[in-house]
Amino acid sequence: MRTLSSEISAQEGKTIELFGWVRRRRDHGKIIFIDLQDRDGVTQVVFLPAQKEAHVHAELLRPEWVVSIMGTVVKRPPAMVNEKIESGAYEVHAESIRVLSEANTPPFEIAGESAEAGEEVRMRYRYLDLRKELMQNNIRMRARVTKFMRDFLAEKGFTEIETPILGKSTPEGARDYLVPSRVHPGKFYALPQSPQQYKQLLMVAGFERYFQIAR
Repeated sequence: MRTLSSEISAQEGKTIELFGWVRRRRDHGKIIFIDLQDRDGVTQVVFLPAQKEAHVHAELLRPEWVVSIMGTVVKRPPAMVNEKIESGAYEVHAESIRVLSEANTPPFEIAGESAEAGEEVRMRYRYLDLRKELMQNNIRMRARVTKFMRDFLAEKGFTEIETPILGKSTPEGARDYLVPSRVHPGKFYALPQSPQQYKQLLMVAGFERYFQIAR
């Protein structure tokens, strides 16, 4: 699988066009840096005073703006390699920039964890919360772990089966978590308190080896 780093390194010395949104912007006076984010990762883009038009536009950029950038891929000196990002050995020297979409200031910082918002605000703006690096890493890690389990168990002859998440309420000692039925007024579903019954049913039916990744 080709990575962002290999894609960038293969274009060293060439002019490329990048699309993404501004994750961070750093103004060092004459030189402006932005971290350009896309689905594959982050690329550092440098705006030099020599490219006057692009430099002027870079002064207006704000986080979350969506942009298109034309520039040359340049290898960074060993002492300036950014180990924190996959493409940290390279940067793009911008020659032109086009703003595709501006964005309002987000209700909390998306890049980084320094100013963590309260849970109520995060849930209200869940589509932004899911953009945070921690959330992205967690969800992708979960996908990799479940894929590993599925592949491993499938090779051993196991069958993946989904048992019901809600079932008929049964009179055990523990208190049920009830969910009212919209289709049958006055009736309720409950979280299964006897999931072993599903196991017994499947074993009797001939599914000797099965597994379920519980929701």
